[in-house]
Amino acid sequence: MRRGPVLPANRSKRNGAGPDAASHTEAAVPDRAAAASAPADTTAASDGGAHAAPARAPAHAPARPEPDELQRLVRRMLELLGEDPARSGLEATPQRVATALRWLTRGYGRDAHDAIGDALFEERHDSMVLVKDIELYSLCEHHMLPFYGRAHVAYIPDGRIVGLSKLARLVDVYARRLQVQERLTDQVADALTRVLRPRGVAVVIEAQHLCMMMRGVEKQNSKTITSAMRGEFARSPMTREEFLRLALRGV
Repeated sequence: MRRGPVLPANRSKRNGAGPDAASHTEAAVPDRAAAASAPADTTAASDGGAHAAPARAPAHAPARPEPDELQRLVRRMLELLGEDPARSGLEATPQRVATALRWLTRGYGRDAHDAIGDALFEERHDSMVLVKDIELYSLCEHHMLPFYGRAHVAYIPDGRIVGLSKLARLVDVYARRLQVQERLTDQVADALTRVLRPRGVAVVIEAQHLCMMMRGVEKQNSKTITSAMRGEFARSPMTREEFLRLALRGV
């Protein structure tokens, strides 16, 4: 029987670090400069880091320009592209683009605690919980072109479960930023490990990138798959295989 929401309790089990943590990607390590400028929201690398008392870290997002400033930048960009921002079809474009960019990057103002809130419940369930086919939309930080796809998120509880919709909200917190798919996958896995402290977490993201589809190599059928395994999913081949079979069935 579920009881009311509870606050995370400190525990000393190993989770989300050292040999118990594994991340598998098909692409190179994200750009160092981009990673350094991204908001710091990953699990500590030490064994006990994932179990420190939860605290809301201060926002590390870059300063957001005033709306008028962003609109001026968009208007200047149109001029540099050879357009006339004063013509009828483009008069309101700077305002629309500024509004859209703020919506598409709204994850900078949020963290995992905002997404999950107090939706943590005591429950003795000890088998895998999987929410698959979570739609996601993000912007590639290299070209600021969209990439989109699906996230599959699973965890094995350790005395607590989380509201199912919160897993989708957690994905959005990190997708709605300038991103690379590799880092996005790790951030979702590490945030869920830190807030819920389960026995294991697994995340797989499948996405298509417009920077590969509509420019550059122009490969419209390409797909990138990244994964991050923590705890039991990293240690147990059988558990990991079960997750991958359930998450990627029919792919």
